[in-house]
Amino acid sequence: MLTATEKIVQTRETANRGGFLAWGEASGRTRARDFATRPTGLYPVRSPNFLSKVSGALRMNHPFADTRLLLVPACLLLAACSAGDTPAADADSEDATSPLVARGQSLEIPGDWAIPPGNPLHHATAGFAKILCSNVFLSGLDPAFAAENTGFFSSPREMRGAVTDTVVDYENRRIHLTLPDGTVRSAKVHGGQGCLALPVGESEPYYEAVEVASALPDAETTPWPLGDVLPDEPFPADVDMEKVAAAVDAAFDPPDGLTAAFVVTHRGRLIGERYREGIDHTTPLESWSMGKSLTGTLMGVLIHKGVYELWQPAPVPEWQGEGDPRQSIRIGDIMRMSSGLRFRAPQDPDFDPERGYADHIYVYTGTVNSFEWAASKDQQWEPNTVGRYRNSDPVITNYLVRLGVEGGLGENYHQFPQRHLFDKLGIRNLIPETDPYGNFLLQGYEFGSGRDWARLGNLYLNDGVAPDGERLLPEGYVDYASTLAPAWEADGRHQYGGSFFWVNQAEQYPIPSTAFYMAGAGGQTTLVIPSHDMVVARLGHYSGAGEGGQALRRALELLMEAVPES
Repeated sequence: MLTATEKIVQTRETANRGGFLAWGEASGRTRARDFATRPTGLYPVRSPNFLSKVSGALRMNHPFADTRLLLVPACLLLAACSAGDTPAADADSEDATSPLVARGQSLEIPGDWAIPPGNPLHHATAGFAKILCSNVFLSGLDPAFAAENTGFFSSPREMRGAVTDTVVDYENRRIHLTLPDGTVRSAKVHGGQGCLALPVGESEPYYEAVEVASALPDAETTPWPLGDVLPDEPFPADVDMEKVAAAVDAAFDPPDGLTAAFVVTHRGRLIGERYREGIDHTTPLESWSMGKSLTGTLMGVLIHKGVYELWQPAPVPEWQGEGDPRQSIRIGDIMRMSSGLRFRAPQDPDFDPERGYADHIYVYTGTVNSFEWAASKDQQWEPNTVGRYRNSDPVITNYLVRLGVEGGLGENYHQFPQRHLFDKLGIRNLIPETDPYGNFLLQGYEFGSGRDWARLGNLYLNDGVAPDGERLLPEGYVDYASTLAPAWEADGRHQYGGSFFWVNQAEQYPIPSTAFYMAGAGGQTTLVIPSHDMVVARLGHYSGAGEGGQALRRALELLMEAVPES
């Protein structure tokens, strides 16, 4: 691959012989919110695996281009169900599914399903454009690597072969993908809001970008955890640091697991970390549904400030009509994935992809007002009765966060996470992303660094108290997050807690059952292990999720031997 020190200026014809036309300068990784345009030039790129990062524009033959892939199974076309979004996605066996379906049917409220409109391939390609945008411009990944290895949940790998032309525009920080019918799906960097997909025919979203700047001092001169300066004193004598080192190495073995970041803290101190080549402790990485737990945390901050109460009926404006039964849905029910809203998701035990595109994916890829779409859904079950992993619930919670920040606090919505949460914890490289209407899509569209996710995990390890002693979450909120949700227990699935956290009661991981964790598609995981005063954050590139997950389990087994119980 050409580097900045190996620049070779050639003619367009010479550069094009390898099948790819790259405009610009090969360069290193771009840091979060650091998008300065670099000098331009013209350099050859010889194959999808040797695409250079460039400023200007890059036109590439799509790495999956194959007309045979245009005939994709309905499962892929309609639901993006080729990729698991949750630990539960592969945890429910066929034998366990039947009673879940039967119980759900026995409690179901009659109603009609509203299937998302539009062309599923157009939706998936919007998802692909956004995924490329974030991974290239926020994480600084090679475009071909990003296309081959990241973000398959909302843009299945098998559907990417439909793209006939791909343009990576470094100068304007945009992605353009063309489909056989001439439809172009685009995504762009939008200031401090990261990347977003644009509606068809639109060149800009429907809101102005908002500058988001941290008020924290320079991380390179500020001690951990509010900065990145690590202490010099010896590690605790009761921690086996050789085994910690072995655990860190295990997280990256085999390389095909594509682990990108692995961070371990004990009693708040960083005791182990490692990063994939080209990535460091500041690199924001695809984090997917760990953003749901961030959503629950933002709601917890608002509850502590007195804007809401955990067990009040959710004041969603669309639900306030006379006699609307959704007025019985409480905020605490929603954050337990137990709202009961009629919202189709590939994780549903009775999901049928032939019925149409899933709501769960549409709020990522539809380029619509996601809050309005989720709020329009009626009830399938009474709240706190049936547990289902559906994006309706974090989307509605993010809706309430916006209402609470703008109406309750009278503050800027897009700056709220940084000012009221991230700056309190030392987080500088976590980027919440939005739909075209400016609504946070924190059900899974956010990019964060390994250290920053560990910082958020430590907030929960410390009972909602920030490093400076300020309480950010209400007393008892961490207990709510780490306690099994009653509706999920009634379903016989000991997996989900509150504040959009998973619980380890079913021993999904080889750590104590009292642990609880954030989890996202592609193997993104941040575990809070109170019994050992430990937080473990693992992020990786999506295609390595299977082997990466096994590597994480081996690493955790070693950490349980290395760190004593508290």
